[in-house]
Amino acid sequence: MSKSNELIKAIKDKGKSIEAEMSFFDHLEVLRWHIIRSVIAIAVFAILSFTFYDFVFNQIIMGPKNLDFWTYRMMCKVGDLLSLEGFCVERIPFNIINTELAGQFMLQINSCLLMALALGFPYLLFEVWLFVKPALTDIERRSARGFVLYASILFILGALFGYYIVVPLSVNFLANVSLSSEITNQITIDSYLSTIATLTLGCGVVFLLPILVFILSKIGLMTPEFMRASRRYAAVIILIIAAIITPTADVITLLTVSAPMFLLYELSIMVSANVKKKREQAEREFYNK
Repeated sequence: MSKSNELIKAIKDKGKSIEAEMSFFDHLEVLRWHIIRSVIAIAVFAILSFTFYDFVFNQIIMGPKNLDFWTYRMMCKVGDLLSLEGFCVERIPFNIINTELAGQFMLQINSCLLMALALGFPYLLFEVWLFVKPALTDIERRSARGFVLYASILFILGALFGYYIVVPLSVNFLANVSLSSEITNQITIDSYLSTIATLTLGCGVVFLLPILVFILSKIGLMTPEFMRASRRYAAVIILIIAAIITPTADVITLLTVSAPMFLLYELSIMVSANVKKKREQAEREFYNK
C-alpha cells in the first residue's frame, strides 16, 4: 500500500514539475515575442531616422554646436534683459574631426540607433508593461494604470531638458575651457556624439525618479518619512550630480540644472505619500469588514 502511495506521489510530483517546466518555457516564448516586437520597433524608427538623416544630423546632432541654437539665442536675450555680462554665447571654439576610416559611416549608424532608442522608448515601456501585466493582481493593475503614459511623459520632458538645457550649457563651458593658447580643441565625432547622447538620454532616465519611487513604495522599500528625513542628503547629492553634468563655476547654470531635480524629489515624496495613504486605507477597509 505504501509503495502504491509513493508511486502516486511520484507521478503527481512529476506532473507538477512538467507543468512548471512548460510554464517556464511559455514565459520564455512570451518574452521572446516581446523582444522581437521591440527590436522591430527600434528598426522602424532607425530606418525613419536614416530617411531624414540630413535633418537629424544638421538640426539635431549639430544643433548644440551652432550659435543660432535656440538655447544660445535665449541666453543672449536673457543676458541683454538682465544686463548679465558674458551670459551670451558668442563662440564655441572647437572643430569636429573624424579619425577613423569608417568613422562617418559608423556615425550615421550609431546616431540613427540612438534616435530610434529615444523615439521608441515609450513603445519599449509598453512592451514591458504587457509582459508584467499578467503577473499582477487586479488591484495592482488598477494602481499601476497609466504607467506607460506617465513614464513616457517624464522621459520626454527629461530628454528635452537634457537636450535644450544641459547639453548646450555643457558644450559651451567645456569648449571655452582654455589652459593655453597653444592648445586647439579638435574633438572627435565619437566624443561629441556620445556626450550629447549621454546627457540627453541620461536626463530622460533621471526624470523617471517618481516612477521608481512609486514602484519601491508599492513593495514597501520606500516611505515618505524616509525621503523627508533624507532631504538634506538628497540636496547635496543633487547638487553634486548637477555639478558633474555641468562642470561650471556659474551658480545660475548650477541652479538651472538642479532645480528640476529638486522638484522631482519633492514630487517623488508626494507619490510615496499617496501610495502609503492608499495602502493604509485598504488595510482599514480590510480589517473593518
